[in-house]
Amino acid sequence: MGKKLLFVVLLVLAGCKGVSQEEQKSSEKEKEYPVTKTDAEWRSELTDMEYYVLRKAATENAFSSDLLDNKEKGTYVCAACATPLFRSENKFKSGTGWPSFDREIKGNVAYDVDYKIGYARTEEHCATCGGHLGHVFNDGPRNTTGKRHCINGVALDFIAD
Repeated sequence: MGKKLLFVVLLVLAGCKGVSQEEQKSSEKEKEYPVTKTDAEWRSELTDMEYYVLRKAATENAFSSDLLDNKEKGTYVCAACATPLFRSENKFKSGTGWPSFDREIKGNVAYDVDYKIGYARTEEHCATCGGHLGHVFNDGPRNTTGKRHCINGVALDFIAD
């Protein structure tokens, strides 16, 4: 009898639906940004990969960005709206496979909490158009900010000084 009861309890628990992977539903209306376009407009203006990263919060493959090893002096801007986001002097080699910066250009990057992989992460997006950039972590250079802004290279364009 005890084994049957234990089996039933385990079966019920295994069938319970977890919520950690569910998309967070919010009753808040969508945030509005200074640059707002329809989905069709974004699709027509961005490459497929830019669209999926910036508008659908996808992640490009590690080590695939042409900007990963860029050592020129200049500014990294949003690939969707050209808002300046990061400066080259704040870029560092993190070894993660994505362009990394220890600080953003203040006021041009906005933050949200992202639960897409089952736990909270700090998501970064362009404060002008809302485009997804990447995530910020607390494992950056300790001699500066301690932050690692891990950014999809396809979400950025580079403007040399």
